[in-house]
Amino acid sequence: MSTADSAARRRRRLSAEEQALWETVTRAVKPIRKKRPEKPKEAAAPAAPAPEAPPRPKATPARRPAAVPAKPAPPPQPPQPPLASLERRLVQRVSRGAASIDARLDLHGHTQDVAHRELLRFLRVAQAKEARLVLVITGKGAGKGAREGAAPFGSGRGVLRRLVPQWLALPEFRSYVIGYDQAHVSHGGEGALYVRVRRAR
Repeated sequence: MSTADSAARRRRRLSAEEQALWETVTRAVKPIRKKRPEKPKEAAAPAAPAPEAPPRPKATPARRPAAVPAKPAPPPQPPQPPLASLERRLVQRVSRGAASIDARLDLHGHTQDVAHRELLRFLRVAQAKEARLVLVITGKGAGKGAREGAAPFGSGRGVLRRLVPQWLALPEFRSYVIGYDQAHVSHGGEGALYVRVRRAR
């Protein structure tokens, strides 16, 4: 058999059954899809740099107010010497009338507040008038009139006799008073005081 005969036989037509079978097979077979080459991913664009915050203004240090010069303190006043009793000779001269009393103050019937105010005013005026020795009458205290209620309540009878010497030692009185002593009987005795007035500076 020749080669041509063999090729002819190979090219023979399929029978109807073979053709139907072939069509069935070809319909069942799905062609293999070629995968498309993946596109290279684009490189992500670099993120834009964040905008820089504007620089904060430098805080200027608060200016301290100029120091106000302090007022110079007044010079301390020299301490006053303690109150002294009057010279015995002076008391004798006053009691005999050889030395005069420049002014008198009677505190009978005054309340403590009024008596304190009146005593301070009296000594201030006495100093301004250059008085040297004054008489302050306080009263001897509870007597017949006090027991009978003749003196008004709060008049200070007896109380002033005790308080006036204490007041004379206070700083507000010291610029007016040098010292004091009990008066002679002729001027009130225990119910009165001789007060020596300080010279005005």
